[in-house]
Amino acid sequence: MELAHYSDFAVRLVNTEEPARNKDALTSVDDVRALFGASVQMARRVTDTDVTRFRNVRGRLRAVFEAADGDDHVLAVDLLNSLLMEFPVSPQVTGHDTLREDGRPDWHIHLAEHPSNASAGYAAMASMGLAFALTEHGPDRLGLCQAPPCRNAYLDTSTNRSRRYCSDRCATRANVAAYRARKRLEAEASARSSRTADTAQDSRALSER
Repeated sequence: MELAHYSDFAVRLVNTEEPARNKDALTSVDDVRALFGASVQMARRVTDTDVTRFRNVRGRLRAVFEAADGDDHVLAVDLLNSLLMEFPVSPQVTGHDTLREDGRPDWHIHLAEHPSNASAGYAAMASMGLAFALTEHGPDRLGLCQAPPCRNAYLDTSTNRSRRYCSDRCATRANVAAYRARKRLEAEASARSSRTADTAQDSRALSER
């Protein structure tokens, strides 16, 4: 079952909101439709009601990432299982439009689009994709960006489980901030050392009089 790419549905939805910056990019039907990417058929079923539904699912998915990022893996799994129970998947065999090297269809299972409700369909795919990522790679692969104030979600696909930021931009920003902080501490330490040396010199001068 090719489920890895469905985890991106969860990440995309969670990252439509930046709580620390009080920003929300999910405010209209067009915003919701943009989440579906190439899934045009499902996007067409989005209505005004789905905006609120998507926001609700977004909050619950973020809670999964927050629990995993905080090393509360049991809670992360419980929250994800709650979503899976509420939004069950509909597997479907496909492959007639994808051929192997021998010319035969590349049959495989993917998650079918929900027939009537866009938000339920998206939630089912996002939850199942996240479940696949969690069970295949471990809950510690679900993270939140460590570059404040950004707290975007990401899936750590690095070989050594070392990812801490959602993007190169945030990584660069965090490194620059850390470098400036080190330089500031070094300057303060140098200033203290200089003041200590001056005090010692003054003391010696007074004692020699």
